[in-house]
Amino acid sequence: MVQLTVSQAVVTFLARQYVERDGVRTQFFAGCFGIFGHGNVAGLGQALLQAEVSDLEAGRPASLPYVLARNEQAMVHSAVAYARHKDRLQAWAVTASIGPGSANMLTGAALATINRLPVLLLPSDTFATRVADPVLQQLEQPYGGDLTVNDSFRPLSRFFDRVTRPEQLPAALLGAMRVLTDPVETGCATIAIPQDVQAEAFDWPEELFAERTWYVARPVPETAALDRAVALIKSARRPVIVSGGGTIYSQANAELQAFAEATGIPVGETQAGKGSLAFDHAQSLGAIGSTGTTAANACAREADLIIGIGTRYSDFTTASRTQFQNPDVKFLNINVAGQDAVKHSGLSLIADAREALVALQGRLAGYTIDGDYAEFIAAEKQRWEATVDSVCHPQQPNRGRGGSLTQNEVIGIVNSVTDPRDVVVCAAGSMPGDLHKLWRARDRKNYHVEYGFSCMGYEIAGGLGIKMAAISDAHAGAYDRDVVVMVGDGSYLMMATELATAVQEGIKIITVLVQNHGFASIGALSESLGSQRFGTQYRKRDDAGRLEGEHLPTDLAANAASFGVRVIKTQTAAEFEAAMREAKAATESVVVYVETDLFDDAPTSESWWDVPVSQVSTLESTQRAYTTYTSWKDKQKAYLTPTVAPTA
Repeated sequence: MVQLTVSQAVVTFLARQYVERDGVRTQFFAGCFGIFGHGNVAGLGQALLQAEVSDLEAGRPASLPYVLARNEQAMVHSAVAYARHKDRLQAWAVTASIGPGSANMLTGAALATINRLPVLLLPSDTFATRVADPVLQQLEQPYGGDLTVNDSFRPLSRFFDRVTRPEQLPAALLGAMRVLTDPVETGCATIAIPQDVQAEAFDWPEELFAERTWYVARPVPETAALDRAVALIKSARRPVIVSGGGTIYSQANAELQAFAEATGIPVGETQAGKGSLAFDHAQSLGAIGSTGTTAANACAREADLIIGIGTRYSDFTTASRTQFQNPDVKFLNINVAGQDAVKHSGLSLIADAREALVALQGRLAGYTIDGDYAEFIAAEKQRWEATVDSVCHPQQPNRGRGGSLTQNEVIGIVNSVTDPRDVVVCAAGSMPGDLHKLWRARDRKNYHVEYGFSCMGYEIAGGLGIKMAAISDAHAGAYDRDVVVMVGDGSYLMMATELATAVQEGIKIITVLVQNHGFASIGALSESLGSQRFGTQYRKRDDAGRLEGEHLPTDLAANAASFGVRVIKTQTAAEFEAAMREAKAATESVVVYVETDLFDDAPTSESWWDVPVSQVSTLESTQRAYTTYTSWKDKQKAYLTPTVAPTA
């Protein structure tokens, strides 16, 4: 038996967990992010300190490195971004104090679960003994004496447990690990531990702390299901692949490329799946859906078979179920998760993406799309690439209504200056949609946009986590990557604090801070829905009391500099490009500040997103928008017809 506190047992256990896939074994927990308060400073805080001192005295690397964050939500974002970059094969633990500290992690918990990315949250709880109730920051409810703010994690977590006695800890830890390492079940795992229990000593069986390896499976397709899938593909004349995050996490990029080349089937990419194929590959149509390319959407409209690989078919991917207009369209859904494999009444092929693609290609020898379809794909792809060139790299500097650089030009310059191995990061505002369309991905990890939750404030915190993962890869013998965070002023103001963490840890990220004095995305959406960009610009009140006066004098460049990072202010395209090259050459974090035109949009996707418009209004702009809305609603489909494989 080994006598340790509950917190010391947690730290010891986490440091000895490993995962293995394809014969490669990796320590699962890269470390622990945390912010201490009275709920965890003497529990998990003491345990992390003790482990650090012990490792240092023994002359070995920290078994569970600790990173001090500035915001509880942000540190969850950093942990989740790290896990995504690592293809979900590594994760972080995250601890916060009771009350507001733990509650601040709720947004991060939702983001992790929605995106199906592993993170272990260790929110601190009030006294299990209730001896000092009510303590500072304790929630009291007259109908439930055992209720705390941590119960809010239950619907946001894939696993939740509360350890009120030391004896409960082994089952909680093992249960969390089962979920975290399962490609289907993974997401946020939460173990709430009261502050008195954290510090309580207990005699633990030594077996609990033995090194433990969790094997990440690659489910192979069932033979009969494979037969049905092959028959369905062979019957298709105009199939389209929709590649999602599952392709990336399965590391199936080479297999997807081989499959697309052998069959000629074109590939459209979701936000999570962007980078599945290099942008210049003949079968790559780029982004698909509401924020897609005209090439991908043109093919999708006429497709008779949609082959979804590792996608959950979000409303942006399906253009709110208006994208696939062929009346005879069928769906073949390749996914490890049964929940996604049955969507749109599709034919399910429950399997790992890499295993499924290899098996399908082996059974489809001789099948290829016809020449007319191949010519259509090539023509649409050429048309779109010309559009990207015209807006991202115009012959003459493009100036919109505001007279500044356009966001399209900013994206084009960043894309051309960065290396294929670099990572562009974004999450919210107009930038994710524009990047989805316009970014020319050249590597499977070149594009990292969080668009499951599209959480404002993710960008800088996520960039920090990605860079930490890239450094880890470099230490393991892989190449390093620059991480370029692209963030608008709205999202920057939500959460810029982890710039201080980057400085503290000596971690370089490049932040492109785009100032357009408002919420560009919601402003444009508001205008399209007849609401006239109401309440979306950063302006003072005018004499009439409306928010239509002068721009706010907020100096975001000075704010960024206050964190200790180097800031380069730019105005012209030439200045911005020079600044990006300077940032690339730097060894420390750099913020490149640029003002852009609030009113200039990316080129149309020739697609739609369902956001309801007021049915009645005294505003003519709203009346016009409602007419447009109803015309799109007429195109929506239920996709309820069962997909049945043709018989021989």
